[in-house]
Amino acid sequence: MQIRDARAADIDGIVAIYNDAVSNTTAIWNEVEVDAANRAAWLADRQRQGYPVLVAVGDDGAVLGYATFGDWRAFDGYRHTVEHSVYVRGDQRGGGIGTALMLGLIGCARRLGKHVMVAAIEARNEASIKLHHKLGFETVGHMKEVGTKFGIWLDLAFLQLTLDRRSDPDAPVRRA
Repeated sequence: MQIRDARAADIDGIVAIYNDAVSNTTAIWNEVEVDAANRAAWLADRQRQGYPVLVAVGDDGAVLGYATFGDWRAFDGYRHTVEHSVYVRGDQRGGGIGTALMLGLIGCARRLGKHVMVAAIEARNEASIKLHHKLGFETVGHMKEVGTKFGIWLDLAFLQLTLDRRSDPDAPVRRA
């Protein structure tokens, strides 16, 4: 397996993973599947903003998972905080792909000088919450019944990882 930046040739694999999550999980709270044009525009937008989209690919080049982050909120005061997403193909879950993608994202966020990474996870997704805790995220909030999918209310757990220890938000980030 290799972790690398996503490219146009990965779009079909990303679409398949995204649409599986839409149709079969509460990992994405959207209910409408997307097409390749939608994900191509999404990828171009992330890249234009300078944010990573990483893919995990197998030896055969198949996309096994993908991960990204973007602005947490659109106001200037939140400029040092990002929210991420990570998705692994259904038949590949539990084999370390999510961990590898997350470690790659965390490294990207640190290189970009981000201070906090936020995770918003459906509160019953114990596997994802466990993965995040293993990587140093702490649970900081739980919002009850703020979403719905498949005819049920969904709770949202918030976790965060502090990426650096600077006390001055305007200070340059020290690279190790």
